[in-house]
Amino acid sequence: MSALLEVVGLSKHFMLPHGRLLRAVSNVSFDLAPGEVLGIVGESGSGKTTLGRTILRLNEPTEGTIRFRGEDITILSRAKLRPIRRHMQIVFQDPYASLNPRMTVGEILAIPLEVHEPTLGRARRRERIAEMLATVGLFPEAAERYPHEFSGGQRQRVGIARALICRPDLLVADEPVSALDVSVQAQVVNLLLDLRERLGLAILFIAHDLAVVGLVSDRVAVMYLGRIVEIASTRALFTRPRHPYTEALFSAVPNLGGKRERILLEGDLPSPIAPPSGCAFRTRCRYAIKACTASLPPLVPVGDGHAAACVRPELALAAPLAETAPA
Repeated sequence: MSALLEVVGLSKHFMLPHGRLLRAVSNVSFDLAPGEVLGIVGESGSGKTTLGRTILRLNEPTEGTIRFRGEDITILSRAKLRPIRRHMQIVFQDPYASLNPRMTVGEILAIPLEVHEPTLGRARRRERIAEMLATVGLFPEAAERYPHEFSGGQRQRVGIARALICRPDLLVADEPVSALDVSVQAQVVNLLLDLRERLGLAILFIAHDLAVVGLVSDRVAVMYLGRIVEIASTRALFTRPRHPYTEALFSAVPNLGGKRERILLEGDLPSPIAPPSGCAFRTRCRYAIKACTASLPPLVPVGDGHAAACVRPELALAAPLAETAPA
């Protein structure tokens, strides 16, 4: 099966005052198959959100290539990119800030249809809005109400409806449940999984909650300081992580089970303006050796579909936890 999305050597740098360069995303490569869910995890400041926004060209890439359905969209003008945008949509983290409070839900959902399907008649547009509201678990009457009349979980359902009303192939879900109460997070996650099955969606699921990512993802990519340091199937990654950073992340999540040692990372995340030489994680890594300072380790295969960026491939991190890994 050919990839729906191919990202090759993608970087996004921001120029700051006084000539400083912030390397938010650096040399990221991966692909995404139709209908696949790829989780993107990492600490705050690791570049997850910037990566998602750059793939959609909400941020302009500094370097690299983005291919969507076989077409290089990196080089497209805004005018030529516009008809493709209906097939690549995003759900934002904050359901409170992402919806216009002065518009009804029906008006909010009508905007994508007006932009991407301008010949659609008014009656058919109303039908599509009602159908989409039902798809995300809301009543048709919701179209007449304003965002402030809904709970946080319901608002996020409206955000999902807005993203899906033009029937995209790719959905970037940027921390879609982190702003919600724990009691409704599972409902929204289950909705996304159901929509993925019903609509054949491919989802780039950006989150910091490893337990949630483990439930929804087919594969997981771990980011640290703008780079992917490990990528594997969810089961392989949760069973035996092969990068020290992934091992440390997993050790901090009690509900992943097993008898893993709690690993406390020393210091703070380094600045992407002045990253350490060599491996960016070496300043916090308990396995660091002199060779870690010499060069930036590339992402290399360490197993079937499993790759890690570490100069010590002989490390066998974390005891196997197959019985607790996601199915």
